[in-house]
Amino acid sequence: MTRIIVVTSGKGGVGKTTCSANLGMALAQRDRRVVVVDADFGLRNLDLLLGLENRIVYTALDLLAGDCRIEQALVKDKRQPNLSLLAAAQNRSKESITPEQTADLVSQIVAYGCDYILIDSPAGIEMGFKNAIAAANEAIVVTTPEISAVRDADRVIGLLEANGVKQMRLIVNRLKPAMVQEDLMMSVQDVQDILAIPLLGVVPDDERVIISTNRGEPLVLEKSLSLAGIAFANVARRLEGETVPFLDLFASHDDLFARLRRFLRG
Repeated sequence: MTRIIVVTSGKGGVGKTTCSANLGMALAQRDRRVVVVDADFGLRNLDLLLGLENRIVYTALDLLAGDCRIEQALVKDKRQPNLSLLAAAQNRSKESITPEQTADLVSQIVAYGCDYILIDSPAGIEMGFKNAIAAANEAIVVTTPEISAVRDADRVIGLLEANGVKQMRLIVNRLKPAMVQEDLMMSVQDVQDILAIPLLGVVPDDERVIISTNRGEPLVLEKSLSLAGIAFANVARRLEGETVPFLDLFASHDDLFARLRRFLRG
């Protein structure tokens, strides 16, 4: 069975595309066949985060129009051949495709063969969101620990439930432990209490995310993983059904890196 997972949030700028790129790569590293689908027509960015922008010849709309075969539309990552990208059309609007057409695209990918389809949803709850969730049977809701992002995530959870997507899990992104300790930022528990869906991962704020984005190299490809890279790798393991403890982001600097060294060795 192919798992079809939409990565969504409601609010823009919370890191959906970063999560999609890193989770797709981390799952592919675990020998899973993964297709990441950019559902943000007109404002695609997933190709940039994966470093595949110069290799796109055909888009999802070309596939729908019958102008190419699916193996031509799927761009394989040279670093990790288990990972492929289906790009959105950059010169068309979100209204250029319907939920029914999105479901048709996903069914073609399923027939082609893969273990995971990760659909990177655009911000908002309009047509782009409706397209992204059309074929999904699972959802990863991404939020930052800010009240506006959490409120939008809560709205999205209600819409997912109304559209029959019952299996939802949460990623809290860009957590700043020092701010949480000073009571200047919502804690993970605060966010969970409001959203009331299972926690899949907590990703700390990390400037290396910006570097990896600019280079088109997901964090999970680094030889020496950052905290954020480890967090994304752990999310992939949890998606696979493993029981993985959450990183203690509130440990002292020395204690934390000692634990990381033990984690990486074993």
